[in-house]
Amino acid sequence: MSHETVLLEQKEPGIWLLTINRERAMNALAPQVLEDLGAAVRSVVAEPTARCLLVTGAGRAFVAGADIAVMSAMSVLEARDFAAKGHLTLRALELAPFPVIALVNGYALGGGCELALACDFIVASEQAVFGQPEVNLGICPGFGGTQRLTRVVGRSLALDLVTTGRQVKADEALRIGLVNHVVAPEALLDKGLALARMIAGKGPVAVRFSKHLVIRGQDLDLANANVLETDVFGLLCATDDKREGMAAFLEKRPAKFTGK
Repeated sequence: MSHETVLLEQKEPGIWLLTINRERAMNALAPQVLEDLGAAVRSVVAEPTARCLLVTGAGRAFVAGADIAVMSAMSVLEARDFAAKGHLTLRALELAPFPVIALVNGYALGGGCELALACDFIVASEQAVFGQPEVNLGICPGFGGTQRLTRVVGRSLALDLVTTGRQVKADEALRIGLVNHVVAPEALLDKGLALARMIAGKGPVAVRFSKHLVIRGQDLDLANANVLETDVFGLLCATDDKREGMAAFLEKRPAKFTGK
């Protein structure tokens, strides 16, 4: 499936690869890119067999940022609408009912860093570079950078990055917990597919609700988050997947999950 600025392909059963495809503009997030990204995510969500989505960029950048040439001509209301569209699109990615893995192959700056942060976790090439350099332009992050970055690396480091605008290479990104894995550039897709296969082999309903618990629970106090977990645990014990998974364990054989 191809949109104007986004490529979408099924790599293996249940595993999809979405590529931001504006290589000449280093995959900058113009309004059309956000539209195409949202449409691509919705199309994968609509696939009942989807188990994992990989997100990357074409060429030497993941996403080098939002499109500054477009933003420079925006009025106040147009800029706010642009930010709102970015938030809506990235939230849809965050709420996808399956894990989403960012494969960061190069620059992930500004909106690109925010896109990666909206994914469930990040695999980075050794050549990856992250940053929120918006202060260099006289603005702040507009697609959730101040909020998701804080939740991932903590208040102090988030303030460091968003107020200095400094760039972080892959090794530092791994050290501060911004990324989960760092691999050689040529191994990036293979690593992503290996993780996706691991996820796709687990109980689909369990994976879906586990993601829901993590995303929803971070906005609740601990006591209520634990109540939510308790309820979901009980719900999952009524599924066919639970019965199959436990039977397979006891019988020492691979489980054959149906997602029911």
